[in-house]
Amino acid sequence: MNIRDETRDDLVAVRQVLEAAFGQPAEADLVEALRQSGDAVISLVAEADGQVVGQVLFSTLQAPGRCIALAPVSVLPGRQNQGIGSALVRHGLTRARSDGWQAVFLLGDPQFYGRFGFGAAIADKFETPYPKAYVQALELTPGALQRRSGALVYAPAFLALG
Repeated sequence: MNIRDETRDDLVAVRQVLEAAFGQPAEADLVEALRQSGDAVISLVAEADGQVVGQVLFSTLQAPGRCIALAPVSVLPGRQNQGIGSALVRHGLTRARSDGWQAVFLLGDPQFYGRFGFGAAIADKFETPYPKAYVQALELTPGALQRRSGALVYAPAFLALG
């Protein structure tokens, strides 16, 4: 398996992966909207046997500054539970750190994302309409969120999800 930057040639395959993984087009539409708005900052694909089998996207947050959101992570149903999603997340976090982002927020399963160091406690002081138990954060720069609070505001494309 090879993890690499998404290219224009991957867009159709990525859409197919997203739709298959989530069983609906909403996440694929979100990814396209984030690309079109310029809010997508890191998009990686997992490729195996010449086929795109997974994708992860990180996008800018309106607040707090120098922080990004991880969403979505997708893997073809027949390739799930093989470590592909975890590898995509790890590679994405490494890239985010090297690109100078201070922290990553997400809305997701605490058990899955906890293995990467994400936690709800660090995100708890940020205001959000989402269920607090599932809103998690990971500091890429130690102490980056220590003295910060306020609203957690995703890119406008997320608002279209409802």
